[in-house]
Amino acid sequence: MGETGETSAQGGGGAAHDRPLRVGLLGYGLAGSVFHAPLIAATEGLRLDLVSTTSPERQAQARAEHPQVRALATAEEVLGRAAELDLIVVATPNKTHVPLAAAALEAGLPVVVDKPLAATAAEAEKLAALAEDRGLLLSVFQNRRWDNDFRTVRKLIEDGALGDVQRFESRFERWRPRPKGGWRESGDPTEIGGLLYDLGSHLADQALTLFGPVVSVYAESDVRRPGAEADDDTFLALTHANGVRSHLWVSATAALLGPRFRVLGNRAGYTKHGLDPQEAALREGRRPGDEGVEWGVEPRSGWGRLGAGASPRAGGGEPVPTLPGDYPAYYAAIERALRDGGPPPVTAREAAATLRVLEAARRSAAESRTVWLSA
Repeated sequence: MGETGETSAQGGGGAAHDRPLRVGLLGYGLAGSVFHAPLIAATEGLRLDLVSTTSPERQAQARAEHPQVRALATAEEVLGRAAELDLIVVATPNKTHVPLAAAALEAGLPVVVDKPLAATAAEAEKLAALAEDRGLLLSVFQNRRWDNDFRTVRKLIEDGALGDVQRFESRFERWRPRPKGGWRESGDPTEIGGLLYDLGSHLADQALTLFGPVVSVYAESDVRRPGAEADDDTFLALTHANGVRSHLWVSATAALLGPRFRVLGNRAGYTKHGLDPQEAALREGRRPGDEGVEWGVEPRSGWGRLGAGASPRAGGGEPVPTLPGDYPAYYAAIERALRDGGPPPVTAREAAATLRVLEAARRSAAESRTVWLSA
């Protein structure tokens, strides 16, 4: 692309297949260093080339963890080298997602943006339209679609093991009685902080992926911890157009954690506790493809149970082997889409649909009422 005469698939003609696609990563905080950089580096056909972070310490960290990388101070410096790149990944604070994604698209580069794509569905739709007008890929990093437990739930539903699903319960709960501070917990609306837009983005995306459009949203959202500014304990009740009801919890104040999933059908139910092991592995420095590492695999003791008429905690139901988690599948799909011109694994339009649900939830909680959406 640019001065090299090579273009991405979405830019016309397909990217060259004889070299790795060069990736510029904006941001090297939690999202950039723990999730995006290791997964990009582990993807055949991609090469992490440029990283931007204003922190000298994080620049040094990026070079140490990825010796081939060039670390720059600002996103603008990376975007100024657009001709040297094939993809931009935006892993900066939420409030910068829209302007940086727009700048990258205007520079002619395909873009991956960490969730949430934007503060509002309208902003997400505008970015989607810009990408479509430029013929460029725009995707949102919803890695939780490749969690081990979600993959298992999806397969059970597709196989008909539950019958017709009636109720879907999903939780991301933590026990963090003291706020950590930072923009993620800021009460400033421009920061797009709080759990609803953080972990809630994942839960809403998963519910929509499984059951489709939502017609009504009811939410309760609280700021419970002393000194906290943004929502830290939020509940959503969604009614899907197909009649399924999704109940979603995100909390930093759960002294006892509930099941990660409880899915109830007219034939059977499935309950699963615990978290996918991939985030913990990435935080500990393990990487997909490391020798001797069975990536995303959990022990039998972590398996969920499938059955009817008895409590799984009392031994009811049968253990169901959990499918391996597969975060590497996201960037593998991005690489294929860039080379072959196919759709990305998560689209900006899907992200906009999720944001409509989150906006409705915020309005519902503020006004203590159910908000109705058009399916």
